[in-house]
Amino acid sequence: MRADLSRQIVAVSHALHARGWVANHDGNVSARLPNGRFLVTPTAISKADAAEGGLAVTDDAGKPVEGDARPPSEFALHLGAYAERPDVMACVHAHPPYATALACAGKPIEVFLAEAVVSIGASVPITRFALPFGDEGAAPIRELIGDHDALLLCRHGVITVGPTLELAMLRMELVEHMARILCLALPHGGVQALPADVVPLLLGKRRKASKLLGAAAAKAGLDAVIEAAIDPAPPADPTAWTPAGPAPAADAWGGGRSEGACGVVYGAPGIANTPTARNDDLTAAVQDEVGRLLKQ
Repeated sequence: MRADLSRQIVAVSHALHARGWVANHDGNVSARLPNGRFLVTPTAISKADAAEGGLAVTDDAGKPVEGDARPPSEFALHLGAYAERPDVMACVHAHPPYATALACAGKPIEVFLAEAVVSIGASVPITRFALPFGDEGAAPIRELIGDHDALLLCRHGVITVGPTLELAMLRMELVEHMARILCLALPHGGVQALPADVVPLLLGKRRKASKLLGAAAAKAGLDAVIEAAIDPAPPADPTAWTPAGPAPAADAWGGGRSEGACGVVYGAPGIANTPTARNDDLTAAVQDEVGRLLKQ
């Protein structure tokens, strides 16, 4: 188990560097061990140089418990996610350029690809700003990670979590993919939102896949479902009558003189709203209006 996780952490670290999603000593990758400890890329190394024998091992407070390798100060961000989400077994933090550009511009991602809603949810929000270390750095992540598997870190980068390292990395890939599409679409007027009626259906599919996707998926869209159950829309009144269209504009043929008659037909105020009274009032009102027009 530990040897396998070490290989995966190194593979993800090398992939982050190869894709240009980290620079200098940026980024970190971690995984939860079965005994309550954690494996994490050590401080002050390029992710291109991560090695299986050089990973830091810490307790749940981030203190080293084996060897000489020290965890990075940003590991506090990972620990915040692990503390809030017992289902999270892996965490990836990086600075992929397009997604980091959005994070630095204060632009969250409202997910616009149907498949991505199932994989990652309806949005990738931005945390409030905090320096990326200690409890204060972890706090903004703890506020949001319960409902999300990926976060843009305000003026910083991206953090993704998952039940496996593979899924955490795939989510990082998906966030950067969507961010790139958003930027490429800007000269063409920007991306268009998904139709509002399909999003609940996609979130339902996400909930059904929660055994694979994790605890945030199990809650996807439930706030709207609960709100609708508590405060459902009132049933339609079968006797109510609403206009068939918008209020008519003044017509050129009648010089605006027929506007009053059309207003009666399309819902002029003051007409009673029961079938019998409505018919009587409508007939009388139309006759009065026609007579008025003929006298002009």
